[in-house]
Parts: sequence; C-alpha cells; structure tokens
Amino acid sequence: MTRRSLDPSLRSAVEPFIVMDVMRAAADREHAGERVVHMEVGQPGAPAPAAVIAAAHEALADGRLGYTEALGNRRLRQRIVDHYAAEHGLAVPMERIAITTGSSAGFNLAFLAAFDPGERIAVTAPGYPAYRNLAVALGIEIVEIPVDASTRYALTPAMLVRAHAEKPLHGVLVASPANPSGTVMSPEALRALVEAAEDLGILFISDEIYHRLVYAGTAATALQFSPDAVVVNSFSKYYCMTGWRVGWMVLPETLLRPVERLAQNLYICAPAISQRAAIAAFDATADLDGIREGYAASRLLLLERLPAIGFTELLPVDGAFYVYASVANFANDSVAFTRRMLAEAGVAATPGPDFDRARGHGFLRFSFAGTEADVAEAVDRLANWLR
Repeated sequence: MTRRSLDPSLRSAVEPFIVMDVMRAAADREHAGERVVHMEVGQPGAPAPAAVIAAAHEALADGRLGYTEALGNRRLRQRIVDHYAAEHGLAVPMERIAITTGSSAGFNLAFLAAFDPGERIAVTAPGYPAYRNLAVALGIEIVEIPVDASTRYALTPAMLVRAHAEKPLHGVLVASPANPSGTVMSPEALRALVEAAEDLGILFISDEIYHRLVYAGTAATALQFSPDAVVVNSFSKYYCMTGWRVGWMVLPETLLRPVERLAQNLYICAPAISQRAAIAAFDATADLDGIREGYAASRLLLLERLPAIGFTELLPVDGAFYVYASVANFANDSVAFTRRMLAEAGVAATPGPDFDRARGHGFLRFSFAGTEADVAEAVDRLANWLR
C-alpha cells in the first residue's frame, strides 16, 4: 500500500524530547498566573556576557549580516584554536574546526558524515535523549549500554569491547561531563576508552559541551588522545549563549570535506551575528567563572538538602549542572511524580525516561543552571511538599 503524501514519514516517529513537554506544561501554568521554579531545562539563568552582547550590537551597527563560509567565520575558528592551545596545550589546525548551529547541528553533521543507515552507534543509558532520537530519524541504530554506580556511570573499555563482540559497532558517543549524571571521566579513563575504540576501528565522538563546568576532577578533551576523534562543543552552556545557536566541531581530516558539503546544503552557515558575538565570549572568562561559582554553590545546596528531603540516591554531579536523583522513596513512576510536583509544588523537573528508557522511571533530573535564589526556593518548596 502506497503511503499518502500527507502521512508523516516513518523516520519522523521519534520519541518526544520529554523535557520540552515539561517546559510547555510549565509555561501553561505560568500563563495562568502561577509561579513556577524551572529546574527542567539545562539553560543558564544568566544572560550572555556583556562583551558578547556588545559584539552583537557592533555587528548590527555594521548594517550587513551576510552568509559566512559553511565552516564558519575564520576569526572565530582561530579563537577556538587559541582556546585549545591555552586550555589543553594542543595545536589544533584551524582547518579542522567547523562552526555549527549549536551542538545539535554538530551531532547531525557528525552522524550524516560518518555513518550510513543501519550502522550502529553506542551511547550510555542514562544519556542525552537527542542522541538516540536524532540517530533513529537518520536510520542509524543506537546501542544503549547501561551504566551504573560500579563505574560511576561512565562507559568502560570492557563494556565497549563486549558490545562490539555481540554485534559490530561503527561509532561510540561519550559525554564528559555527562548529562544527566554529571560524571566527569578522569583523563586516564577517557584515554583508555578512546584507545579501545581505535583498536576496534570504532569512531569516537566526544560531547564536550559541558567543559569548563567542572566541580570535581578534570575534564580532558578526546583530542589529547587521538587526532581522529570527533569533538562537538557549544557556546550554550558555560558561555550562556543557548538561544544564539552557535557551537563548533573539531574533525579528523577525512570528515572535513563531507561535513562542509553537508553544512553548505543543510544550513549554509551558523547565524552570522552569533558567530561574530561568540568571538568575544573568550574574553569574558572572569564573568563566566563567576557564574560557574554560582552553579557550584547551588550544587552544594542540592547535595546537602536533597538527601535530607528523601532523594537519597544521587549520581556523581562532578560537572555540568544537573542532579539525577532517585524517586524511590516517593514513587515508582517519575513521569507521574514530576507532573504532581509541577502541579502541587510549582517545581518543574525532567523525568528519567527521557534519559533511560529501561530504568528512568525511578529517577528524575534537576537542573541547577538557574539562579541560586531559584534553586533555594525550589528546595524549600520540595521540602514543604514532601514533608
């Protein structure tokens, strides 16, 4: 039977990004005049740095914002080169850097450039849901490898070798710091995983969008251990530029031209004003580190008070700005629990099935990316609601 032209495609039948559904439900309550404390979305509560905003004004004053090269503004790419030299002591050629429309476009480009339909990419569970949903839309098979406290919720070489032996993998995608766990892999652990992937002939993709948001340990870049890793990063998190939609990739030479061709056709380029503004983000470290100190204070508050309230099983929270917490003391269905929490306590959070379809019903994720005052208010509301 022929599919009607108005019917949606099979590839569009991806699961919803539940956090966005929660965000919509919270917005509905706010529209009705209620006060909601947002802990659902990983979005900094602080605005973009003043230097970034000033650079955007300057770009607007020039009067013309045209296309850039598909791989991005060369001044911005050079600043990223300088960043890797200063932060990691690495000499990364500018030619290997591509500017993207946020990290989301980076994953899209990486998947399209590196994998054919039916090929298999390993990710962790729990993990960021858009990896899975984007891959499904592109006809790529996602292999979810469960991780737990025995490895601090990090993927290990032994897990990767075992999954590859069961059926060959073509790629593995790892985040450190991770979402939702907050796990930061030690440099030694990351090196071992990168080398295991290379030994198996598996492309290593490193999600590094939470770099510079680290409270315990050191976040190494996969580029320290392999020139063939694909690195995806973004100005959204540490740099407080979520809505500007600008990020970057560092690519092996074999993927440079494929990514450029795809970017030319899919996006033409990342927003020119955002690229111009992002150049200034590297001059705002003092402001941004101050914002990170606020996250660190909120993290400590949550680590102290959530267990006292009854959220007794928390994942590592080494980095990023999330606490992934068990709801076992209150419910066995975190989706229903978060609905009640929003309706009765006015606190929005993300239920665990967004991150782990098999075990996520027992967990939820709190984001502490908002202001310290909002986080403190949320904890007070939860304590009063659950007492």
